[in-house]
Amino acid sequence: MAQKNPGHYDGSDIQVLEGLEAVRKRPGMYIGSTGPRGLHHLVYEVVDNSVDEALAGFCTKIDVTIHEDNSITVVDNGRGIPIDEHPKEKIPTVEVVLTILHAGGKFGGEGYKVSGGLHGVGVSCVNALSTRLEVEVKRDGGLYFIAFERGKTVEKLRRIGDAEGTGTKTTFWPDPEVFTETLVYDYSTLAQRFREMAFLNKGLHIELTDERDLDGSGKPKSETFQFAGGIVDFVNYINEGKETLNKPIYFEAESDDGTVEIAMQWSSSYSSNGILAFANNINTHEGGTHLDGFKNALTRTINDYARTHGILKEKDSNLSGDDTREGLAAIISVKLHDPQFEGQTKTKLGNTEIRGLVQGAVTKGLAEFLEENPAPAKRIIGKATQALKAREAARKAREMTRRKGVLDSFSMPGKLADCSSKDPALSEIFIVEGDSAGGSAKQARDRKYQAILPLRGKILNVERAGLNRALSSDTISSLITAIGTNIGDDYNGDAARYHRIIIMTDADVDGAHIRCLLLTFFYRYMPDLINRGYIYIAQPPLYGLKKKNSKSGKILKYLFNDEAKDALMEELGDDAEKYDMQRYKGLGEMDPGQLWETTMEPETRTLLQVSIEDAAAAELAVSELMGDQVEPRKEFIQKHARDVRFLDI
Repeated sequence: MAQKNPGHYDGSDIQVLEGLEAVRKRPGMYIGSTGPRGLHHLVYEVVDNSVDEALAGFCTKIDVTIHEDNSITVVDNGRGIPIDEHPKEKIPTVEVVLTILHAGGKFGGEGYKVSGGLHGVGVSCVNALSTRLEVEVKRDGGLYFIAFERGKTVEKLRRIGDAEGTGTKTTFWPDPEVFTETLVYDYSTLAQRFREMAFLNKGLHIELTDERDLDGSGKPKSETFQFAGGIVDFVNYINEGKETLNKPIYFEAESDDGTVEIAMQWSSSYSSNGILAFANNINTHEGGTHLDGFKNALTRTINDYARTHGILKEKDSNLSGDDTREGLAAIISVKLHDPQFEGQTKTKLGNTEIRGLVQGAVTKGLAEFLEENPAPAKRIIGKATQALKAREAARKAREMTRRKGVLDSFSMPGKLADCSSKDPALSEIFIVEGDSAGGSAKQARDRKYQAILPLRGKILNVERAGLNRALSSDTISSLITAIGTNIGDDYNGDAARYHRIIIMTDADVDGAHIRCLLLTFFYRYMPDLINRGYIYIAQPPLYGLKKKNSKSGKILKYLFNDEAKDALMEELGDDAEKYDMQRYKGLGEMDPGQLWETTMEPETRTLLQVSIEDAAAAELAVSELMGDQVEPRKEFIQKHARDVRFLDI
């Protein structure tokens, strides 16, 4: 059989596996959720197709536009979706790709050599979940158009003009029958994703434009992501604002199984969450064989260097993996022909052959760097040995904490007002600042399932303190004991005593700061609780409206931010003089009934669930807020004192 030209891509490359019917019935199975995450996933599916064209060497530019009606247009200069008749389906191939599930050019190995979208459900799902989707294709000197509504073809493929070059333009309108929670796209969420894609594909130009004028400037908001340094620029981005120990180390390797690129740099941070692993541009949150190979080689190489150069003596124990990874920011990006992912979410890579490729690349590349750069090598090993000492101190502190709990015959902190329920799924704990707020919360709560833990002052900034210092803090010890999971090697998420851990702080600058500190603690030492969806932020009101000279003093309306207050005062007009607007400086100023009604009653309260959508964004946000640089933290807290949405990290 004759070998195909690598650039050849037509209907015969598209294999059909099954139809589209199930997508609208169970959209969550295909895009994860029908909330904001699923809504944004539609854009990613279309853009991922364009990025696959870039991986194949045929696309250099991708433009994404958010229109005023929250529809999305994605334009690329790739080869264009084939428009010839599909050999099996006997309809245009572009129609096959958009109307039949599991139809794509990524199964047979001819259309794409490397691709993230392996299941072929992407763009057809977008079509099924949109009220309308339009595609324009530039191919073979012509411009072609086809349109769909809720997955059904409503305008057959037709040529609408001549065109130079090649490419695909896709515009879609998400279906309000599916996305009932919101149809509004978040610019920063999309920007973060596209920035990441540009880092991982050196030189690829991605432009994001927002035509909605949300800032009132009257001008579209636009940002271009293009990085000549690729993943080296990614590492610099993660470590922005940190004191670094070495210049970024970069190396790559190639085999018949694929390629690997690695960039890494240590900082003085205590974090060990800065390693991000990607396979064919997909963020493999749960790791896999590429990450295993990296970790094994990293630990062994650093220990070998430390032994060879006498930094670790014979009597010294080896540095652990955690020791060598403390303060490390690293990007592992593998591109392989036949990646094996676990499930459509693609969060773990299973290819065993890639472990050896990564392991060999790290062993060779890192060993050479350490030998050729003795000064930074000494700083890196010094950082790891400090982590070893801190780990030993933390272990002793944990043992003392356990022993003390047994000897004192009680394990719960004295200030904890526990609930009577012993079922964690039904129980929740409110973490409040100070005894005043704690007193109101204890009176307001439902004792059956609501526990209250007042904290004394601001908790320790764990971003700048080691684990041993964190454990010596009574406030942090109380928090760990009350939650019940322990931390570090002893962590057990299944032992959590509450499945709703609610941070309830004042709606002011100090309250915002305490929220940041608590979230930093959870992110650093109990990230699994965030992944499980156990961490929440309460939304106490900032103002209460009541009638002047009212004997009852009843609050007629609660307002949760200045914008809502200003809008209400404008609506009241001259009648505003008949009302008093009470500002709550703290939770302690609210009587128990008001606190219950606004913030603690499950039927009427609003809780924000904290999630880790993007590890790189979370790492950057936490280090900016809690790291060595004071000024960015101060500005950020003042700006967002009452806006806690940024904490959905």
